[in-house]
Amino acid sequence: MERLKIVAIVGSLRRGSFNRQLAMAAKDAVGGRADFELLDYADVPLMNQDIEFPAPDAVRRVREKVKAADGIWFFSPEYNHSYSGVLKNLIDWLSRPTSKTEPHVLFGKPAAVSGITPGKFGTVTAQDNLVSLISILNMDVMNSPRLSIPNATQQLDKDGNLHLTSSAAFLQAQAEAFLTFIKNR
Repeated sequence: MERLKIVAIVGSLRRGSFNRQLAMAAKDAVGGRADFELLDYADVPLMNQDIEFPAPDAVRRVREKVKAADGIWFFSPEYNHSYSGVLKNLIDWLSRPTSKTEPHVLFGKPAAVSGITPGKFGTVTAQDNLVSLISILNMDVMNSPRLSIPNATQQLDKDGNLHLTSSAAFLQAQAEAFLTFIKNR
């Protein structure tokens, strides 16, 4: 059996974002049990039907990465009680069919959702909005467990890097559950 492939999609383009750091912690939690790759999509243009066919190179590249993945793990911040615009733009591109005979690349893919924020309420609202969207796109969403971590700034080391405290056990549990979820598909 081939190794599982997980593609992590971080809803922030900032290199030092809390959600990017959470995705890297998830990679550690998965360990050597799966290939785990952060999707680089900073070069994906705004969705525009005038340039949809043929799709720009950046769009084709991210579609191929997602298509080859066994599971997609979203790490979303909460911006104004929802997910980010860059994440929505990426999903818009990924949700478009690539041909008349193939569904879009998200169709049927197992998905997990996590998020961290400096605020005191976590990313629950953003996650609910994101799950609503990806469910409409017929992704196979692992609704439990989800991980929403509030108060990110209380989990930073002296250099300002994320160092999960009590949340680490919940991230590990979600990683275990997602690996099982993917294998059972």
